[in-house]
Amino acid sequence: MFRPETEKVPFVPFTPPGESMCKANSAVATTKPETRKSTIYRLKPPPDGDLCALVRAHYLEKEGFKARPFEREGVTGLLVTGTIVRDRAKWCSTAEELTGLSVQEGNNSSAGLLLIPTQRAIYAISYGLGHHMLDSFYLDMGFGLEFGTRCLDSGRIKLVRQQIMDARGRTEENTTTLGESIEDFGIDQFGSIFTKISGTVSKEALTHLGDGARTVTVSCSDSNIKLPMATSWAEFRNDLQVIEDVCSRQNPLPELDFIDRVHPLTKKTELVEQLNKELDALLADPSSSRLALAVPSECLDGFDSAQAFQVTKGKRVHQVDELNLNALLEFVHDRASGTRIDVLKSVQVQMFSDAECDTPASGRVVGHRWLTAEVSHGAGRYFYHQGRWYEIGAEYLESIEKELTELFNQKSSVAMPPWPKRKAGSTETYEEGAYNEDAAKQPGYILFDKKKVVTQKFKGGGLEICDLLGPDNQLICVKKADQSTAPLNHLFAQGVVAVETLRHDRIVREKFLELLAEHAPGRVASEDLGSITLVYAIRLKGGEKININSLFAFAQVSLLRAVKRLREMGARVEIVTITR
Repeated sequence: MFRPETEKVPFVPFTPPGESMCKANSAVATTKPETRKSTIYRLKPPPDGDLCALVRAHYLEKEGFKARPFEREGVTGLLVTGTIVRDRAKWCSTAEELTGLSVQEGNNSSAGLLLIPTQRAIYAISYGLGHHMLDSFYLDMGFGLEFGTRCLDSGRIKLVRQQIMDARGRTEENTTTLGESIEDFGIDQFGSIFTKISGTVSKEALTHLGDGARTVTVSCSDSNIKLPMATSWAEFRNDLQVIEDVCSRQNPLPELDFIDRVHPLTKKTELVEQLNKELDALLADPSSSRLALAVPSECLDGFDSAQAFQVTKGKRVHQVDELNLNALLEFVHDRASGTRIDVLKSVQVQMFSDAECDTPASGRVVGHRWLTAEVSHGAGRYFYHQGRWYEIGAEYLESIEKELTELFNQKSSVAMPPWPKRKAGSTETYEEGAYNEDAAKQPGYILFDKKKVVTQKFKGGGLEICDLLGPDNQLICVKKADQSTAPLNHLFAQGVVAVETLRHDRIVREKFLELLAEHAPGRVASEDLGSITLVYAIRLKGGEKININSLFAFAQVSLLRAVKRLREMGARVEIVTITR
C-alpha cells in the first residue's frame, strides 16, 4: 500500500514570475514553442490546503501509484502517476471459447494527474486516465463555460450542447465543422442549461497561438477546458495565467452571454428547502414521471459506448449493464423520509468500457449529479440538475428582449420608402399593394406581390414567396400592422414557409427561378438561391419604430420563434421599419 511522501502538501500561492522567469522566456524566444493537447480543471480548495484530498483515496493507496510533491519557482504542487497492469485481459477467455485458439494479451492503462495551486484557485491537468483520480466533489462546475464565453471567436462556434429543463433528461447538441456565428445555430435559448461550447480562439496570448497569426480549437464544458498547453514550465505558467485572466473578466462576450445568464437558485433559502423536501418524496418512487436519469457532462461523451456501470455506496456495489433510475436509486428509495437526498449524495456511479468492469470509462461521480427532476411549487416550475435547482423561465422575458433588441439594431441590407397615409391627390387609403408597387420602382427591386408559385402541391391560390425581391435577391415580406398583431403573426409564418419550401422543394425552387427569369431577365441567381436573406418590412401605427416597446409580447414570441426556425435553415433575418 502506498502513502504520499508527505501527509500534507503545503498550499503555496502562485507568485508572479521574477528574474529567473524572464531568463527562461528569453532562452526559448528563438525556438518554436511546443504544446500538448491537455484537459484542465479548476478545483475548489481542499481542507487545510491538502492537495492529496483532491485525489480519490483509492489511487493514493493503490499499488503501482505514487504521489510526489514538487516545487518550481515558488509553486508547490502535486504529481500523481501510476499504471494499472493486467497480465491477461478478461476478454481473452471469450475469444478462446469462440475460436478454439489460445489468447494471452495483457492490458496496461496509465494515468497522470498534475495539481498546481495559484493565488486564485487550484488547477488539475490530467494525462491518460488521470481524470479518473479526481474527486468529483471538488470540481468547480462552470469553469469551462466561464472561459469559453469570454474568449471564443463569436463567429466561429463549432458546438453547443444544452440540457433541456424538463423531466425527460434530454440533451441537445448542435455542431458544425467549419464554425459559424452562434445565432446561425438557431438555438432555443429558453428553458435550457448550457453545458458545453466549442470553437476557435485567436486573440489570446496562449503559447500555441504564437505571434497571433494562428487559431486554436478549444472545447469548454461546464467542468473543464480542452486546449493545447505549453510543455515547458515558463510557458505553461503563462498559459495558466492567460486562462485565469480570461476567467476574471467581469462579463462574457455579448453574443455568448445567454449561456452565462442561467444561474442556480441560492442554496440556503426557504424555497430551496421546500423543493428539496418535494424531491426527497419523489425519490421514494423511481417510476415517477417527474424524475429522469441525466448524464453528467464529463460522462456524456462515453455514456453510449459504456458496457457496464457500478453503483456504489460504501462497500455495497450494484453492477448493471445499463444504468436507469431503478439502479441509480437502488440504495435510496427505501430510506426514511428526509434522508434520501443525503443518501443519494453518498452514492457513486462509475462507467466501464468492458462488461467485466476492468477498464474504467469515467471516474466515480456522485449520485445526485446523475439525476434530473421537475417540480412545481406554487406558480413556479423548477428544475434539478447536477445537484442544483433552477427556475424554469426565470430569464425568459429578459432573454427575449435582449435577442430581439440585437435583431432590431442590426443594419438592414435593403431600403424601404415611407408609407404615405393617402394616395397622391386622392382620399383613398394607401394600401399594401400600392406600396409594394412603388417600392419595386427602386433600382434593383422586383415586384413579386401576387406572383404566386403554382405546383401540384400548391395548387389553387398557389404560394406567394415574397412581396419584393431586393437587389441581392433578398426575400422581402411586407406587412402593415397598425390595428393588431394578427397580421404580424401571418407575416412571420409566411417568411418561414417561403424559406422552408425553397430550401426543400425542388419544383417550387424551379418555378420561382422561372418567375425571376421572366420578370428580371438579367438577374443572376444560383439554382439553390445561395444564402437566403429574409427581410420582414413592417409598418406599425403611425410609422412607429420597431422595438421592444412597440411590439406586444405575443408578437415578440412569435417573431423569435420564426427567427430561430429561419436561422436553423441557414437564412439571415432582417427587420426593417417602414416609416410614414
